[in-house]
Amino acid sequence: MVKATIGNKLTLEEFLSLPEGDVNYEFVDGYAVPKVSPKFFHSALQRALLFLIYAWCKGKGRTVAEWAIILKRKGKDWAPVTDLTYVSYERLPKSWQRNEACPIPPELVIEILSPDQTMKEFEEKARDYFAAGVLRVWVVDPEAMSIRVFLSDGVSQVYIDNMPIVDTLLPGLELTVRQVFQDAELID
Repeated sequence: MVKATIGNKLTLEEFLSLPEGDVNYEFVDGYAVPKVSPKFFHSALQRALLFLIYAWCKGKGRTVAEWAIILKRKGKDWAPVTDLTYVSYERLPKSWQRNEACPIPPELVIEILSPDQTMKEFEEKARDYFAAGVLRVWVVDPEAMSIRVFLSDGVSQVYIDNMPIVDTLLPGLELTVRQVFQDAELID
């Protein structure tokens, strides 16, 4: 059994065979890197988005929280663990039922900023996701009460309050930042 430490370089296979534990790790540049432990705002927003997107995607695909995705980043194996992932049944058929990391790039990944993270970090991470085949990246900023939607062409849009988030990639899904934060019980 391989022990997950930041100092030990691992192969992707070794990383994927690590036992599950109390800490989630991402595989970056050959290392198991611990994810930040979520706080209340982060967890509440993750739950709200999971429920909202899950209700929309029934019969269309999967919405999963904290699921590792097998990708390539700058030519190297990469396995980020996103706060939320949506992958359609067109990309990953409904018949795929394995207790494994997501084997293909999803349509949408959602990341929620933690207090020690910056939007600039996620701008670079969004570029890495797009280079790996992800089609949309949403970054939720709990402090600014906003959702920034990144498109693969480098364009992004910041949504606040009651601005509807509508996307041709996600037909029929329409939600607002206010709705997300209300469902998370962070605002009235």
